[in-house]
Amino acid sequence: MDTETSNARRIRDLAAAHPDEVALRHIALDGTKSAATWAELDRRSSQLAGALADRGLTVGDRLGIGLRNSPQFVLSVLAAWKLGAVPVPVRWDVPEWELTRLRAVIDPQVFLGDADLGWIDATEGTPVPDLPDAVSPQINGICSSGSTGTPKVILTNRPSRYDERLTTPFITAWNPVPRPQTILVLAPMYHANGLTTLYNLLAGDRLVVMEKFDAARVVEVIEACRVTTFTATPTMLQRIADLPDIEQRDLTSLVWVLQGAAPMPPSLVHRWAKLIGPERLVMAYGMTEGLGLTALRADEWMAHEGSVGRPFRDTEVQVLDDDGQSLPAGEPGLIYLRSRMSAGYRYLGDAPALRATAEGFSTAGDVGYLDADGYLYVLDRRVDMIVSGGANVFPAEVEAALIEHPEVADVVVIGLRDPEWGRRVHAIVEPADPAHPPVASEIVGYAKSRLAPYKVPKTVEFVDAIPRSAATKVNRGALVAAREA
Repeated sequence: MDTETSNARRIRDLAAAHPDEVALRHIALDGTKSAATWAELDRRSSQLAGALADRGLTVGDRLGIGLRNSPQFVLSVLAAWKLGAVPVPVRWDVPEWELTRLRAVIDPQVFLGDADLGWIDATEGTPVPDLPDAVSPQINGICSSGSTGTPKVILTNRPSRYDERLTTPFITAWNPVPRPQTILVLAPMYHANGLTTLYNLLAGDRLVVMEKFDAARVVEVIEACRVTTFTATPTMLQRIADLPDIEQRDLTSLVWVLQGAAPMPPSLVHRWAKLIGPERLVMAYGMTEGLGLTALRADEWMAHEGSVGRPFRDTEVQVLDDDGQSLPAGEPGLIYLRSRMSAGYRYLGDAPALRATAEGFSTAGDVGYLDADGYLYVLDRRVDMIVSGGANVFPAEVEAALIEHPEVADVVVIGLRDPEWGRRVHAIVEPADPAHPPVASEIVGYAKSRLAPYKVPKTVEFVDAIPRSAATKVNRGALVAAREA
């Protein structure tokens, strides 16, 4: 196991060993393709690192990256590692007011956005600097949102040293797979599922990065590039499976597929098991804080329907009551995880640390239970959080945006079952003037001007009054139950 080589050195070593091997392919929105060899990635990331150093970026500084899935995004992360800086990607499509809040929390020495694309490309003509071997104190950060709706940035305490354990394919817990893999990157690279594919790049795997998910193009790319694996949310898998000609498409290059971010509907598990074989579909449960993982293959799932798997690798799982006492099989409680592989985390911003036991088990607040065979079942992904299309939406953040509408007196946001999204964001609005309420499209349009697209309510309803307690609290569970009865 190599944990002494820096990520910066690993990039140089791969370029020396495989200079002409294509390491990165990119598929733009219009289908335009580009490619870069290991020698090109090494050279270009060093040139960009030199330019970033001229802007003051150095060891331990944070580099904010507000770019789409692109070669420039990949180069920015590699350049940060070469300088010993900490890359922190952010959503490139958030409204300016939200981006301002995020940047205040990240406090980057340098921030790269769309306006910097030309500057990044122009560094190609600069000399290649002789950079010292550097190590970032944190390998990366990931942006999230706290339950209060305030920005939260999760920094992984692991330094930027190459660790082959992070690059070992999940499926090898059941059977070996050929390396290098050809990994299709469907998720936005500001998300952990997208960003961590760069760890695999350091292992010598090849990446095919799509600028944006498009189900039809995904299948075209799988066929053309002979993709061997990808990670997807249930919504992505549903859209691919719903393609009218999917049964006739060539998916034989796929060695395995990883599903995460939200539980899989049973019909979708069976659909993908039929498409590629149950032994090639792996489902996993975890969180960005890196507390631990559970996983299972689809053939195991068939015997434990609804499960998110058993403890994976060195993860330990406990289900505890509110007093911290262990609960028997079948009885729901808070899910706690512990893993020796976990490097730990810390938050930027004012988010409190996750609840933990004296023995080092931590919980993200998810509720679930273990069965008699040790398989975990998740009943609720945190108390209020809405998992919509694999993205986490905190109601408080949506409510904070909508309450400023002059015609809204009160609002509560909940997640309702939805066949496409898993849960859709639903706003319940108390109008300022009940006799003349705003129309739903006006509320949605206002939300679009204030929120990232995935947080915008998909449905809106109007009520005479939001049912709140004397302490002004609202029972979201009761609101959901009343609408799903």
